[in-house]
Amino acid sequence: MEPCVTVADAFTPHTFVDAFSFIHDNASFLFQKTGEHLELSFAALGIALLLALPLGLWLGHRHRGLFLAVSVSSLGRALPSVVLIAFGLTILGVGFWNNTAALVVLAVPPILTNAYFAIDGVDPDVVEAARGMGLSERQILLQIELPLGLPLMIAGIRIAAIFVIATATIAAIAGGGGLGEVIVNQASYGLAGVVGASLCVSALALLAALLLSLTLRALTRRPGPVP
Repeated sequence: MEPCVTVADAFTPHTFVDAFSFIHDNASFLFQKTGEHLELSFAALGIALLLALPLGLWLGHRHRGLFLAVSVSSLGRALPSVVLIAFGLTILGVGFWNNTAALVVLAVPPILTNAYFAIDGVDPDVVEAARGMGLSERQILLQIELPLGLPLMIAGIRIAAIFVIATATIAAIAGGGGLGEVIVNQASYGLAGVVGASLCVSALALLAALLLSLTLRALTRRPGPVP
C-alpha cells in the first residue's frame, strides 16, 4: 500500500516561490477573481451594515435589547458557514445571492453586538449632561454617543469585514465565484495556485483592516489649535 500524501507533505521550501510565480503569471485572471471576491464580500457587508448598524445604535441608545445582542452574537459564532450556504441552496439556489445571504448572516452579529455595546457603554453622566443642555435624543445619539462609541463600532465592522472576506472563499462550492474557485480546485491550479490565491485573500483581509483603522483614525482625529 502506498502512503497517503497530504497537502502538508506537498509543501516544500519552493512552495511560496511557486505561489508568487503563479500570481505573476496569472495576474489578469487573479485580478478578475479578486473583483468577484470583492463584489460578493462588499455586497454582504453592505447589506449587513444596513440591517445591523441602525438596530444596534437604536437598541444601545435605548439601553434595551441586551439579550438580543448577546443571542445574535452567540448564534453567529455557532452557525457554520458551510451549513448556511447549504441551507441557502434549498431556498435561493446556486449563485451570487445564496452566498451573499449566508455571508450577511455571518456579518450581522459582530456589527450588531459592537454597535449596541459602543452606544450602551457611553458614560451616563455625559448623556445626562447633554439632556440637561437641551439636546434632543437624536442629537445625543449622533453628536455625543456615536463619536464616543465609534472605536468599538468600527472594531465590529472590521471583524465582520475580515470574517466575510475570509469566509467568501468557500462560496465557490455553491457557484459564488471569486478566489475560492482557485483555492478549492487544486487539481486544476496546483498547490502553487491554491497558495497564491490564499495569499491574495489574506492581502485583501489585511487591506480591509488597514483601511478601517485609517478611517477610524481620520474620524477621531482632533483638530489642532487654531493660531
